[in-house]
Amino acid sequence: MIWKVPPMSLSETTYVLVPGAWLSAWSWTPVARRLRAAGAPARTITLPGLADGDPREGLRLSDAVDHLVEAVRGLGPVTLVGHSLGGYPVTGAAHRLGAEVVTEVVYYNAPVPEPGRAMVDENEAYAGMVRAAIEATPDHTVSLIREQVPMFLPDSPPELQDLFFDLVVPTPGGYFTDALDLPGVTTAGIPARYLLSEDDQALARPGTEFAARIGLTPTMLSGGHMSLLTHPDELAAALLKK
Repeated sequence: MIWKVPPMSLSETTYVLVPGAWLSAWSWTPVARRLRAAGAPARTITLPGLADGDPREGLRLSDAVDHLVEAVRGLGPVTLVGHSLGGYPVTGAAHRLGAEVVTEVVYYNAPVPEPGRAMVDENEAYAGMVRAAIEATPDHTVSLIREQVPMFLPDSPPELQDLFFDLVVPTPGGYFTDALDLPGVTTAGIPARYLLSEDDQALARPGTEFAARIGLTPTMLSGGHMSLLTHPDELAAALLKK
């Protein structure tokens, strides 16, 4: 099989691919393989609590940031790519690692965090429900329900939506309720880009608003929120295009 990615020489940066809520490294596998086929090193990340069978109780957003910082050490220059909720740990890690390590931050269908605002508070319509759901679970997690899946995969048939639902896991509630007291990554001298799928129905607010927080206009892609699974060729090509 020949993947449709642009030919290039070996990359001077390693793409570190960070998944969002309910997901682990598997969600980035199709894109990572295409990046490597084009000569770009790629590392897929599973945040604490998001592997099948992981303990989740007591995990905070700071644990996700710490994990990402440690995963990056020794890789040399990196491009941090955050999908969905992954926008929070990549922002925290970028500030910790600095411009001497992080060559770029790419927000992909992701929130760009505002200082002091948690992910759960990006949409007041569901903030109370999410907090109540977290308190109602013994390990203080947030689970995806089957009825929400079409919002993530609007261009996929029901059988693939069922498979996706079988793969997701509960997410530590602290990842939703904790905030970062940090400005945009561009204030630290780190370049940033925003990639937005044109049929994304899962973001808490329009991606254009998130991108505008750091003065960006999104690069538009095909597909929905999970286009990393449904349009990996296009996403890999967009990541490689500087």
